[in-house]
Amino acid sequence: MFTRGQTQILTVTTLAPLSEAQRLDGLDETETSKRYMHHYNFPSYSVGETKPSRGPGRREIGHGALAERALVPVLPSEAEFPYAIRTVSETMESNGSTSQASICASSLSLMSAGVPIKKPVAGISCGLVTGDTDDDYLVLTDIQGLEDFFGDMDFKVAGTRDGITAIQMDIKIHGLTRPIIEEAIARTREARLYILNDVMDPVISAPRATVGKYAPKIVQIQIDPAKIGDVVGQRGKTINAIIEQTGVKIDISDEGSVSVCGTDGEMIDEAVKMIKIITTDFTEGQLLEGKVISIKEFGAFIEFAPGKEGMVHISKISKERINKVEDVLTLGDVVKVVCLGKDKMGRISFSMKDVKDENDTK
Repeated sequence: MFTRGQTQILTVTTLAPLSEAQRLDGLDETETSKRYMHHYNFPSYSVGETKPSRGPGRREIGHGALAERALVPVLPSEAEFPYAIRTVSETMESNGSTSQASICASSLSLMSAGVPIKKPVAGISCGLVTGDTDDDYLVLTDIQGLEDFFGDMDFKVAGTRDGITAIQMDIKIHGLTRPIIEEAIARTREARLYILNDVMDPVISAPRATVGKYAPKIVQIQIDPAKIGDVVGQRGKTINAIIEQTGVKIDISDEGSVSVCGTDGEMIDEAVKMIKIITTDFTEGQLLEGKVISIKEFGAFIEFAPGKEGMVHISKISKERINKVEDVLTLGDVVKVVCLGKDKMGRISFSMKDVKDENDTK
């Protein structure tokens, strides 16, 4: 929450997988989705009125777009932070410059949520009162609602300590002189630095090291694009089995980038482990753990991950001779096997009896 005078903004940050980014259907074919969304709400109670809540109007859309543009330059890249981000600024109280207060509140909220923004951003608005001549004017800093209504200018500037990220200007006169613009920019810089150093920094000066405990955790891995079909499986059978077993959300790009999202870190690790097993070719000496899913007279089939199976011949199950596979194994048993490489037929061979026991000595 950010309060300046009689203006108060509450901003909430929500994180989600990149697949939840807003999809765009516009004329620009290169821009198909929007990863960061800033929504601004201006309920009637913020100015002491009672009106029914309708859809967003010109004010809500314009102020939301301004705050969004002010914050986009400091957001981390998708590679650094593979999340879709949504901030919602609720105007709790209004007496001028709520759009700039929403920028300050959103900057605080993003850092509190663990979004590694490059630098904090603050916004401030300047007003103007003019006389009969070009030299007869007064620039006002941090204008209130009354000064905005009766004044000749609303000059909004947002940025970091090092520069400006967004500007919007509304004027009621025919134009501005260069001295007015220079003074307005200088005034907004001074006020912006005060907000950053004396108001925001004492509360939170840098993004938190990790996202909140209620935020989804995301792990990204890269696989061979040729293996995407193996992960998906026939009609999605394999990927749906992983999702069902672990409760995670999996997104795969055409380039082979796999995002695994969930709230349970152990389940995410388990899903990543399954995907790596599916996309990795078996190598001689590789130790694997799997579940017995089928028993035949000649051996047992072991599932290491959904869609990834191997067969252990009856002669490779136990160090002692056995007459039936069922004497040692039952369906559902979790066993360890070692890959022996390819047999004479070119098939991958596995063994249980050749797995070295932890107590074995050289």
